Order: sequence, then C-alpha cells, then structure tokens
Amino acid sequence: MIRCSFCGKEIEPGTGKVLFKNDGRTLNFDTSKCENNMLNLDRLPKEHKWTRAFRLEKQRLEETETANKAETANKK
Repeated sequence: MIRCSFCGKEIEPGTGKVLFKNDGRTLNFDTSKCENNMLNLDRLPKEHKWTRAFRLEKQRLEETETANKAETANKK
C-alpha cells in the first residue's frame, strides 16, 4: 500500500493523485486537502493534529519527557 505524502494515510490502489517532481521524486496524495496543504500552502504535516506525522512527533516528545524524568529521578 502507498501512503499519502502529507497525512500518512494508506491509499487504496486506483485512487488518489500522484505528482512527479522534476528531481525524480513522487508525491502521493489521497485528497485535495492534503495536496493543497503541502503544495499551495507550504504547511508541515507535523503541525496538524489529523496527520500521522503529528501523532508520531507527539509520541516521540512524550517518550523523551518520560526518559528525562526517569534520568533526573535516578540522579537524586
């Protein structure tokens, strides 16, 4: 399965849009909402709650916070 380049949602075969860039990269989009956010509005996926990148970034930050708390507790 292919994932959307912006939101990370899986795209079923035969649906969505593919954009081929001049440098050889391909961008896959499941909806025009994702396409417009990335291409026209220059938004970053990790700044929007409905994207997979946001959830992964939030999870990474929570893990580092708990690791820092455990590290400071061990130093005392």
